[in-house]
Amino acid sequence: MKTKHPGWKKWIGPIIFVIISCSSPGLVGQEPDPGMLDLDRIYNSSEFRSERFGPVRWMADGSGYTTLLPNQEHGGHDIVKFNPVSGAKEVLVRADKLLAEGHDQPLSIADYQWSEDGRQLMIFTNTRRVWRRNTRGDYWVLNRVSGSLKQLGAFADPATLMFAKFSPNGEKVAYVVQHNIFVEDLQSGKIDQITFDGSATLINGTFDWVYEEEFSLRDGFRWSPDGRYIAYWQIDASGVREFYLLNNTDSLYPYITPIQYPKVGEQLSACRVGIAPSTGGETVWMQLDDDPRNNYIARMEWAASSDEVVMQYLNRHQNKNRIVLGNAMTGKVRTIHTETDEAWLDVVDDMKWMNGGNEFTWISERTGWRHVYIISRDGTMTTPVTSGPYDVISVVMIDDQNGDLYFMASPDNATQNYLYKTKLNGQEPAQRLTPADMPGSHSYQVSPNGAWAIHTWSDFNNPPTTELVNLPEHRQIRLLNENAELKAKVSGLKRKPVEFFTVNIGQGIQLDGWMIKPYNFDPSKQYPVFFYVYGEPAGATVRDGWFGNNYLWFTMLAQKGYLVISIDNRGTPAPKGRDWRKCVYLEIGVISSADQAAAAREISEWPFTDPERMGIFGWSGGGSNTLNAMLRYPEIYKTGMSVAPVPDQRLYDAIYQERYMRTVEENPEGFRKGSPISFASKLQGNLLVVHGTGDDNVHYQGTEKLINEFVKYNKQFTMMAYPNRSHGIYEGPGTTRHVYGLLTRYLLEHLPPGPK
Repeated sequence: MKTKHPGWKKWIGPIIFVIISCSSPGLVGQEPDPGMLDLDRIYNSSEFRSERFGPVRWMADGSGYTTLLPNQEHGGHDIVKFNPVSGAKEVLVRADKLLAEGHDQPLSIADYQWSEDGRQLMIFTNTRRVWRRNTRGDYWVLNRVSGSLKQLGAFADPATLMFAKFSPNGEKVAYVVQHNIFVEDLQSGKIDQITFDGSATLINGTFDWVYEEEFSLRDGFRWSPDGRYIAYWQIDASGVREFYLLNNTDSLYPYITPIQYPKVGEQLSACRVGIAPSTGGETVWMQLDDDPRNNYIARMEWAASSDEVVMQYLNRHQNKNRIVLGNAMTGKVRTIHTETDEAWLDVVDDMKWMNGGNEFTWISERTGWRHVYIISRDGTMTTPVTSGPYDVISVVMIDDQNGDLYFMASPDNATQNYLYKTKLNGQEPAQRLTPADMPGSHSYQVSPNGAWAIHTWSDFNNPPTTELVNLPEHRQIRLLNENAELKAKVSGLKRKPVEFFTVNIGQGIQLDGWMIKPYNFDPSKQYPVFFYVYGEPAGATVRDGWFGNNYLWFTMLAQKGYLVISIDNRGTPAPKGRDWRKCVYLEIGVISSADQAAAAREISEWPFTDPERMGIFGWSGGGSNTLNAMLRYPEIYKTGMSVAPVPDQRLYDAIYQERYMRTVEENPEGFRKGSPISFASKLQGNLLVVHGTGDDNVHYQGTEKLINEFVKYNKQFTMMAYPNRSHGIYEGPGTTRHVYGLLTRYLLEHLPPGPK
């Protein structure tokens, strides 16, 4: 349900209407107006494609960075090192060095990594998708000294290796194949199998669907610092009920794809962590207490030595997170810190060991704001690094050698983010490094020595720019990617700059929003309002950053005569403090839709909005909030377009839904009130529901149950199912163009555009 972006005939008449109003910017024989957008320009051309820069890897000493550049002679890409001071470039690996025997083109580089000594290069190629991302593929290792190029895992089928990583000394590589872990010696070619019991339900070194989706866990093993051991997760999904995806179209007879998918309150996978010798041998299992099927090991790393691992051990309610150290030799564990919250806790990704492994960094909301702390290894000392009435959005880098912390924050504007720096001793006020004349959204790849950063920034109206800057001065050293062609195309569009605003919905609650007006906006007239919503704890829509194709589609709708508006309700992950984010606990769907409706009422009082023409659209959690808007507040919203929604929260996965709602047995009224299906009898306006039948994330099952409720109450609506498409509804030729054509046509037909 975390997809945050929107992804999208009826008779001959409507089809002709689509061609005229959605695709053709002018009359036949006339030159198209380059300032006006249409669906084909956005989705069927590369006209507005952003330039790619990277992937970038900083050298360990900060002396330079590597990236990919096209090789015009041989095809493929060279891997090139750049000197940050002079800009001088050095080709470290030419594309023709990546030409494998029997291949007529160099290996395509999906990703790459260096051995610690820089003598060997590993290439990830021929990748395949596993649920959300391409994490399966082939791995090749180039020895830069001998020039030899070798494919790993010769015993395995093509494109079946996962998460290959060099050992610390660069002599071996470990990887996962078919739920088992293997270690391959690069010189001799000898392969040691570390686990032998992997199967469809016993998963070593990677994860089941729900761990991947909800904890962002994919790579499930770690080399010890001395290379002698491998620590790994094992997931036992036996007993987890399977959900079946039915494919009716790809063969003569239908077939099913089973997924172990624990729905709310159902049995979970059992999870444990083990440590095995990297040459093979018996695994030592960490002796965690409590039921492994009702607790989560959400993070695991080596604890600054090869003697212990550190784990984040969450209870099923996810409101208690124990930091546990496990002994690699005995499996004995000890808890050194416990974090609790009355609502839920987020997993901490910014834990770094410092001071020879005697301390580590931690993130906590204990004061009501998200801040960085340093905790001693025995857990007896906790020292704040940052403090004050603002949130640390994310940690960019912890430079313990120089005693510096780099982090993102935005104390004065929750729609933006900036780079700050402070001392790890917590004795100095944080210093903003991003210049004041660069508003918007920023990201940084800081060099290991803290002297340089690859800086990418954008705002809502302007595509990203990437530059090399020095720190802490933040002076531009070199422009790396200006996106000049895209910026010229966008600046030539007939558009008004987006306007950010706040709306007061009472009781001192201010919601952030943005609005795109028609380029020929007349304030003396009234326009239809088209709300774009997400509204769940997994994402925010009101951000001052480039929205890509979503921005172009919204701009196209504004050109047709809509006011396009988005509001972030309470419960979205804005940097506004713990209470803002967690006040929705046990009431997902209720507070979000109430906030959205209150904002819509306020906006309907603006003199240039037409309260009789208000529509709403969202995808995933936004699809759910669209249904809630249409069914709870039919007096406000006349038209809704709900894509891939969760109509009934009981049908979603346990980790996500229980984090915010607990189980149905514990919170029956919350599940009833929060699920739009409970209000199906209230439908009054025009509603379009769109779903992919192959959605492994938000199952099509929920939409079918909603259809039954609408039928029961004789509620008319429009439905579009995309066969075998997943949650993003993009697979197959023409799908994205078709989806947005469908949405655009429906909106034009049911929420007439233009001023009155």
